[in-house]
Amino acid sequence: MKRRDFLRSASFVSAAIAFPKPVRLFAGAAPDAWRTFEVTTRVQVLKPSGATRVWLPAALLNPTPFQKTLANNFTAEGGSVKMIESKADSLGIVAAEFPAGVKPILTVTSRITTKNIMVDLSVPGKATKEDRAELEHFLRPTKLMPTDGIVKTTATEITSGAKTDVEKARLIYEWIVEKTFRNPKTRGCGLGDIRFMLETQDLGGKCADLNALFAGLARAAGLPARDVYGIRVAKSDLGYKSLGPSTEVVTKAQHCRAEVYLGGFGWVPVDPADVRKVVLEEPPGNLPLDDDVVKKARLRLFGSWEMNWMAYNFAHDVALPGSNGAPIGFLMYPQAETADGRLDCLDPDGFKYEIKSREVVAAIS
Repeated sequence: MKRRDFLRSASFVSAAIAFPKPVRLFAGAAPDAWRTFEVTTRVQVLKPSGATRVWLPAALLNPTPFQKTLANNFTAEGGSVKMIESKADSLGIVAAEFPAGVKPILTVTSRITTKNIMVDLSVPGKATKEDRAELEHFLRPTKLMPTDGIVKTTATEITSGAKTDVEKARLIYEWIVEKTFRNPKTRGCGLGDIRFMLETQDLGGKCADLNALFAGLARAAGLPARDVYGIRVAKSDLGYKSLGPSTEVVTKAQHCRAEVYLGGFGWVPVDPADVRKVVLEEPPGNLPLDDDVVKKARLRLFGSWEMNWMAYNFAHDVALPGSNGAPIGFLMYPQAETADGRLDCLDPDGFKYEIKSREVVAAIS
């Protein structure tokens, strides 16, 4: 797509469709309804060698308008276990160590409440101002998400002519929806190596790639932005079969979202990666962008999230406590390490894990 055609398309989306009110975004759900979930992850290393370490993400430490964590409980029979916290990224790492001869099994149970979130972008000025140091933290470059070079050049080209922060964010969002695609062959949720994506023009991937691209381009355009790593915990009540698990076993339901900070509005939820997921996976599959189902998802996912999902953290370049290996790009999957080295978290022959979610209370006030 040529730049002038993209800008025409993005302008049409912004001008032709007024952003709906929350009641239309979440029809059938009370705007203030909170739901309670209990999510249990059980990890077992199948081939331990010497001392074995296991790391799991805890549920989001800091309360947000869309999630409050009630508890993170954990057990590691025969081993030692503790939680290490990093408040800046709302990161809790449950770290367990097992001596040789002990079967390494770590269980973490998180209890959370969630609420659908929508930011009305037609009414600025109501948001609480964030601490400047916090916003600077979410403007910094990371190893896989730089903000210079081709990332900066691309962000400048996309947002050229934008008069407000909302327009900048919207243009970046629409560019990703138009230019990227969901690649079903990508392992896990992807890597999030956005410089590589832009330099090679290989704009396929999954949520940790496409939403990292949004966050990186936003930061390069001067907008604080962050990936939010988490997992889907319940089916979608909005009719999207592709955007929620069908059973209580959610082992492969990890999903990364994104937020951007816009002056006068605060942190605004976005998820261009899920628009591309709807395109690829919503029945009957391979839908065109002008399909009504895609158009509704595209509109909905700039400014709102359905909270059938649990957030873990905002962290990048995560150093696993006590590890002999290098930091990882993000912590969304279980991680483990033996005397023989770091295990592949996506290889079921190395260690197995199961994640189950159940709704405890339909709604709380």
